[in-house]
Amino acid sequence: MNAKLLLAGFFFLLQAALLKSQDTFSICAVDPATGEVGSAGASCIDAAAIAGGCVIISDVHPGVGVIHTQAAYVSGNQNFARSLMQAGFMPQEIIDSMIVSDFWGQPDVRQYGIVKLVNGQPQAAAYTGVNCSDYKNHIIGSNYTIQGNILLGQEILDSMEARFLNTAGNLACKLMAALQGAKVVGADTRCMASGNSSLSAFLRLAHPSDDPNFLWLDLVVPRGPQGFEPIDSLQKLFDQAMSCIISSDIEMDNKKTEHVKIFPNPATQEIVLHTRNVSSEIYSVQWFDAQGKILNLASVQEVDKIIFRSKELLPGNYFYKITTSGGNLISGSVNYY
Repeated sequence: MNAKLLLAGFFFLLQAALLKSQDTFSICAVDPATGEVGSAGASCIDAAAIAGGCVIISDVHPGVGVIHTQAAYVSGNQNFARSLMQAGFMPQEIIDSMIVSDFWGQPDVRQYGIVKLVNGQPQAAAYTGVNCSDYKNHIIGSNYTIQGNILLGQEILDSMEARFLNTAGNLACKLMAALQGAKVVGADTRCMASGNSSLSAFLRLAHPSDDPNFLWLDLVVPRGPQGFEPIDSLQKLFDQAMSCIISSDIEMDNKKTEHVKIFPNPATQEIVLHTRNVSSEIYSVQWFDAQGKILNLASVQEVDKIIFRSKELLPGNYFYKITTSGGNLISGSVNYY
């Protein structure tokens, strides 16, 4: 009998801890033109409460779609949603099934956002339980969903949507801009007293050919010192990984030349940057890991290419940023194994 009471108490405490794991504002999106899928979000919950912070809600399926399970997050619900996505169910079908089969029988406190590429075309669905903490709501677009709870108000979601739709660039740039749209003191009202929007943030993006365990972009700010703004910290990591303003092509003699390419990609043993027609213009090359840390890679420059070798690189995604003598920037990534 005592063992049963202890077990019941354990599950009660576990459920209470999970119900505390409220994520606040997030966006899921896909790009039918490139096949990219991506995810971003922030919360006034950080790594002190949950390992990794709010990134726990993000489930990215390269070439397929994205699932966000937030507000009283339960891993069993996310695992169930993942299995349905892998089985070929549509976003609305996944949400309907999750409502009926909620792990704790409490779908009224959950919030979901799901986007998927179906034969190359986007589908999106979202759900907000009636007993999620106010302010709560979601927005469904043609290729995105934006959802939040414990918010300052609807203006947080509207600002995220406006930034996403009106920002030029690729999907990663749009996701980062959307998150900046929520950088308002108390966007998650639990953070009002500390003067921040949130305590942890993330941005993740996958190319169609990515390994699910090694996404092209996987940036996480799990926790920081008191008073810091995680969305700004995430922006710094993002800016080290890529450029959203300057084209990846270099202008020379009023004609566009070939942009820098990595071949092969994925790379092994060495990374080769092919730089036809632009090698004489290169001033510096910087390499970063997925967390934005600058790497020191030895290089050998040959005609139309630069070869980088390292015995210390672990399998994963790495990013380069090239500065030319004319002040142009070129950025890109490579999967190394």
